[in-house]
Amino acid sequence: MRTVIYPGSFDPLTNGHLDVMQRATKLFDRVIVAVAENEGKHPLFTLAERLALVKRSIRSLRHVEADAFDGLLVDYVERRAAHAVLRGLRAVSDFEFEFQLALMNRKLNERFETIFMTPKDTYTFLSSSMVKEIARLGGDVSCFVPPHVRKALAKKFADRRARL
Repeated sequence: MRTVIYPGSFDPLTNGHLDVMQRATKLFDRVIVAVAENEGKHPLFTLAERLALVKRSIRSLRHVEADAFDGLLVDYVERRAAHAVLRGLRAVSDFEFEFQLALMNRKLNERFETIFMTPKDTYTFLSSSMVKEIARLGGDVSCFVPPHVRKALAKKFADRRARL
């Protein structure tokens, strides 16, 4: 079985992420969406919340599962016996960083490949950071994220405003 790991912080998961996952199922037998702990990014949602949002988002996707991990991606890939890592590229600006990461991962473990996939053109501008900023400012993000993610964003920012 050909397995790919699609790692990320998914803070929050967007329709662009879902697009990449759906298309990955055509290339691999199993897609594991690996939600990274990565506290260095100061996520809006906790790891448990992000994992729950991803799990709910992928319910209808066959051969896609969600998991969480902490530590080196290469170690996680080895534990899950995956054949490749999938990374999304939205724009040329993403490429340099992702390319460096792929080369470092190859240096740490040559037994898997990194595959780059671009989202549909309708999602090339989309990022989790932009979605959070729009939601924080009260904008409508319903065309960028699944409905349950939109609701979670609204609740998170309403809770934050209530604490101020």
